[in-house]
Amino acid sequence: MRYYLIAGEASGDLHGSNLVRELKLQDPQAQFRFFGGDLMAAQAGVPPVKHYSEMAFMGFVRVLMNLRKIGRNMEQCKADIVDFKPDVVILIDFAGFNLRIAEFAKSLGLKTVFYISPKIWAWKQNRIKKIKKYIDKMLTILPFETEFYARFDYPVEYVGNPILDAIEEFRSGDHQTEADFRKANNLTDKPIIGLLAGSRKQEVDFMLPVMIEVSRQFPEYQFVISGAPGLDRDYYTKVIGADCNIPIVFGQTYNLLKFSRAALVTSGTATLETALFGVPEAVLYRISAPDFLYRIGRKLLKVKWISLANLIVGREIIRELVQMDCNPRTIADELRKILDDKQYDAEFQRNYAELRQRMGSAGASQRAAQAVIKFVSA
Repeated sequence: MRYYLIAGEASGDLHGSNLVRELKLQDPQAQFRFFGGDLMAAQAGVPPVKHYSEMAFMGFVRVLMNLRKIGRNMEQCKADIVDFKPDVVILIDFAGFNLRIAEFAKSLGLKTVFYISPKIWAWKQNRIKKIKKYIDKMLTILPFETEFYARFDYPVEYVGNPILDAIEEFRSGDHQTEADFRKANNLTDKPIIGLLAGSRKQEVDFMLPVMIEVSRQFPEYQFVISGAPGLDRDYYTKVIGADCNIPIVFGQTYNLLKFSRAALVTSGTATLETALFGVPEAVLYRISAPDFLYRIGRKLLKVKWISLANLIVGREIIRELVQMDCNPRTIADELRKILDDKQYDAEFQRNYAELRQRMGSAGASQRAAQAVIKFVSA
C-alpha cells in the first residue's frame, strides 16, 4: 500500500519513524511519501518532501510573520498528495496544519488516520467538529483521551504510547557507559543536569537563556544542553553566547537523561521522556506575551496542568513553573530542592512508578501499524 505521512515537529518525526518501521514489517510492499524529518527518512529510505524544521512556527506573531511560507507548504503538500495517490493519509499531531490537509484529503475521497490526537482536551475543543467530519480513524496515545472523546460520541483506539517503544529500543541497543559518554562529550566528572529547552527555535530563544542563568548558581554540577535535531550548533551558540562553556550534545538525548541527576525541561514530549527515565525534573514554560495576556489565555485552557506526566497521573507529580514563576530564582529553588532533599527525590520515584503503570507496555507503534493496515484493507 501507499502511505502518505505528515509530521511537523521533532516528536512527530520520532513517532512517525517508528510507525514507518512497523508498517514496513507488516506490509513488505509499502511505499512512503512524507513531510517529516531525518528519522522518518532513515526508516522510509527516501528523503522528506519537506523537512519539519521548515514548518514549525510557535506563537501568534511568528505564525503571522510566516503565513506565506505556511501557505506554500500547504499547497506543496496538497499537490504532492495528488501526485502520489496514497491509499491513506496518516496525520501525526501538528493539528493546525494537519486538520486542513485532512479536509483536502477527504475531498479527494482518501482515507485519513490521525495518529497522536490533537490536544483538543486542553483547548480548542471546537476542533472536534472537524475531527468527526474529516478523520476516519483516530489512534490515541494517552489513556485519558478515550474517555474524553467518548463525551463527543467519537470512538477512538488507544494503542499505547510510542515513547515507551523508543525508550525500550534505546535500552535494548545501548551499551554506552557513563564514562564513555563523558569522554565522548568532553564532560567533567561533576554530576550532570540536563537542559532540554525544546525543539523549536522560539522555545530555545525564550527558555535556554533562563536555564543558563540558573546554571550559574550550581557550579558543583555539570550542565549539558540537549541539542534539538532540527537546530545546529551555530544556532545554539548565537542564543547562549560564544563565551558560554556549557556543552551541547546532539542525537544523545536519551544518553543524557540516562546519566542525569536532574533536568530542566521545556513543556512538551520531553517532560514525559524525562519522567520515564526516572529523572527528577522541573517543567518550564514561558511565552513572549505580557503576563496579563498569559493569564487571559490560561483561562481558556481546559486542563489543570501542561505536562503530560501530570495529566496522565491526574495530579501534579512534577512542579510546573510557568510564565511569572518561570524565573531564575524560582527555578533555582526548585532545582536545589530536587538535588538536596532525599525525601523529595524518593517521592519523584514513587510517582514515576505510578506513571509507568498507568501508561502500560511498549508496542504502540506495532499496534498502530496493525490498526492502520486493518482499517485501510477493510
